[in-house]
Amino acid sequence: MLVLLSLPACAIPAEWTVTPTVRLRESYSNNMNLAPSDQARGEFTTELSPGIAISTSGPRLSLALDYSLQRIAYTRRADRNTQQLDASGHAEVLPEWLYLDARSSISQQNISAFGPQLVDPAQVTGNNSTVRATSLSPYLKHYFHGLATAQLRYDYQRVSSGRLMNVHSDDTSLQLTGDNGGQGWNWALRANRKNIDDVTLPTVTMSDVALTLSYPLNSRLSLSATGGYEKNDYHSNSAQPQGRHWSLGGNWTPSARTKVAASVGRRYFGNTYSLDAGYRLRSMYWTLNYNEDITTTHGEFLSIPPTGLGDFLDQLWATRIPDPQARLQTIKLFLLVSQLLGPNGSVNFFSHRYYLQKDLKLATVYSGPRSALAFTLGSSRRTAQTSNAIDSPLLGPDQLALEDRTRQNTAQAGWNYRMSPRSNLTVGASLSRAESLSTGRTDRNSALTVSLTHQLQSKVSVSVDLRHVRHSSNAGGNYRENGIGAALMVAF
Repeated sequence: MLVLLSLPACAIPAEWTVTPTVRLRESYSNNMNLAPSDQARGEFTTELSPGIAISTSGPRLSLALDYSLQRIAYTRRADRNTQQLDASGHAEVLPEWLYLDARSSISQQNISAFGPQLVDPAQVTGNNSTVRATSLSPYLKHYFHGLATAQLRYDYQRVSSGRLMNVHSDDTSLQLTGDNGGQGWNWALRANRKNIDDVTLPTVTMSDVALTLSYPLNSRLSLSATGGYEKNDYHSNSAQPQGRHWSLGGNWTPSARTKVAASVGRRYFGNTYSLDAGYRLRSMYWTLNYNEDITTTHGEFLSIPPTGLGDFLDQLWATRIPDPQARLQTIKLFLLVSQLLGPNGSVNFFSHRYYLQKDLKLATVYSGPRSALAFTLGSSRRTAQTSNAIDSPLLGPDQLALEDRTRQNTAQAGWNYRMSPRSNLTVGASLSRAESLSTGRTDRNSALTVSLTHQLQSKVSVSVDLRHVRHSSNAGGNYRENGIGAALMVAF
């Protein structure tokens, strides 16, 4: 990916930032396996983690890469290696014509929303796996004056996790957006065809064609109507997953700080609704989102999380933390602590099935001169559209119905306090409930974390972290865990 994205950088010079790092961490957990109290065992770990961060932002190339390799040594078990990667880039290969987007990640993810939940990469739960996700998307885009903007995109995606998951897909789409000079009616036409190849299933093809008409009532309010036809050939439990679809919606922007977009419609699986609202003040940002769609586990791993809260903090903390790299790391730590279960608040459990997913999320962040507070409420509901028999490699015979219908509710909060120009205190709290509506099983999780970081020198920092975790379930397996760690990080 680095090679592909760097090709056009030769034409226009850009400033590159390359920061190698080494992190040494000592930690202790009184329940490393997240087992019931009578089976809990305490253990020390030593983690050595070399890494590198690469970034550049120019007129034709933007790239951000953060990679680390963790070597974890245990006192009671064999050593092991883990990796973390978060990389994304955009390149303008041929001005105003050819572009390239790419993303890649390596992360530790929980396999199921039920059972022990991973909080620290050093933990050994039996309910987590390494997920590798890659997306490479070249596309042609050009503006034809007075006619339309045309975009032809090809997207190759792959998600793998050892023997548990190996899925790749290719998606070809064409989108035409009319040019009416900003006056009166406008239109947009899109068509796409996606082939999904899961090694455990026959190839699935999903296609859709839709036409959207929009009309601005005034500078603040516009209305839109969409109609089209979609066809999918996965083996549905109910009606054939195809048919006409429509939606009616509107966009309201009463000011530069407020936006509301909403729609109501119907697809082959029933009525659909969507909402995307945001409200921004000088030191506060609110978002409220609701969405319904057919999704898959691998599709969720490749979805792009919203960046509103991170962008808001980056702008607010530009003077408070002048160093861009240090500011980025502080924001990442803050959002990670305040969203312990992941960017969407719920566990994207492993499955080969297709689901109707309904997501609702309310999030806010407030930033003062020396502190910031983030709060998130989320609810996610999944209803399986395909047979549970295809998940037999992931679940035992007595658990196949566990994920037919699920609901996850989460509440998360994070607080960051800048004690001094070199010291930061971050506190995070999380409550979650995962419920199987098909079997009646309910699991509850809570976590409290405290992290203190201090900058010894411009490129040397230390941190101390504490955590307390609880898990309870009406199916058994209740546990508690306390952990403490201290880390030294050096950048070169």
